Amino acid sequence: MSKITAIQISHHLLPLDPAFHASWDTEPRRRFHATIVRVQTDSGIEGVGSGDMMLGFEGHEHLFIGQELEDMDRHFQVLSNLQFHYGRMWPLDIALWDALGKERGFPCHSLLGGRSKAVTTYASSGTLRSPDEMADTAEAMLKRGFPAMKIRFQRGHWKADIEALEAVRNRVGSSLTLMVDCNQGWRMPWDTQAPWNLKTALAVGRELERLSVFWMEEPLHRSDYAGMRNLRQRLSLRIAGGEMNRELHEYQTLIKEECLDVYQPDAALIGGITGLKRLAQQLEDQKLEFTPHTWTNGIGVLANAHLVAGACSQVYMEFPFDPPEWDVHRRDFMLETPSETDAKGMLHLSDRPGLGFTLDEDRLEETRIG
Repeated sequence: MSKITAIQISHHLLPLDPAFHASWDTEPRRRFHATIVRVQTDSGIEGVGSGDMMLGFEGHEHLFIGQELEDMDRHFQVLSNLQFHYGRMWPLDIALWDALGKERGFPCHSLLGGRSKAVTTYASSGTLRSPDEMADTAEAMLKRGFPAMKIRFQRGHWKADIEALEAVRNRVGSSLTLMVDCNQGWRMPWDTQAPWNLKTALAVGRELERLSVFWMEEPLHRSDYAGMRNLRQRLSLRIAGGEMNRELHEYQTLIKEECLDVYQPDAALIGGITGLKRLAQQLEDQKLEFTPHTWTNGIGVLANAHLVAGACSQVYMEFPFDPPEWDVHRRDFMLETPSETDAKGMLHLSDRPGLGFTLDEDRLEETRIG
């Protein structure tokens, strides 16, 4: 068995011109940060992960160096301990899975259960546009083959958001499955606006039912368990959430309290592939849906795609895509080949060992800041 010999972390910054106006961020994004985590073994293998900044990891490399690569449960426990004290460490788990796949000679989706080699995606928009522009975007997504699309709210008042949603539904009819992200579960550090209360969320939910929305995402604060349960009981559409929670045990509370129909943790942000494989199987056993958040970068998209394809039955997987502000070349700038969907919105995964991507080393060197 291979032993871990080194862990290397580098930081990169891609200038964004024009800026990306994310719906969840009141400040235009003029730079895109990516942290690359590399794990080397004594057999010459390198695994790569990314998706969060690994804050606080420096100085803890010795907890992994010299350990068996395949001791994934042990590594998971150490990462759980570290993220309790510091930042989100789960890109290292992704790098370990990439290395493990290369060590064994199999793609990660095969190691994770091998149910499929492809995932059905939905186009996840990120920018707030006028009703007509939003309808144009939806029509473009439909022409590209996406079977579903997620629309963001946060236009100041939810009635303005409903106008944009109505414009989309009027343009594409029932040809496109629509999801709505209300973005009430968390805030950027500088935002102090209170999230919706139950009455507001219920009023919005009634409008979403009228417009045949597939799911209503983050309609309340992430800790409002009673509110989410109440909303789920009173609405016919699915309630989704859980993308930015910090601890896996929080999902056990969400499950026990019957808060959500759709669970959206991201392997780059919580639990890694190791922890979310267990959660995905539990959710499937309880007839609940698992469709991870993927708004990190191209490596995060692929890590979650391998997890979904290999370990669980599929509904949809998020595919961040909202050109021109957010296209695959920005999202996947660290990769030689960006991930693209086919004419039916399917993302096909490589049969190469590990996660199946190759880093664009020249681009990483150009954008390196540390």
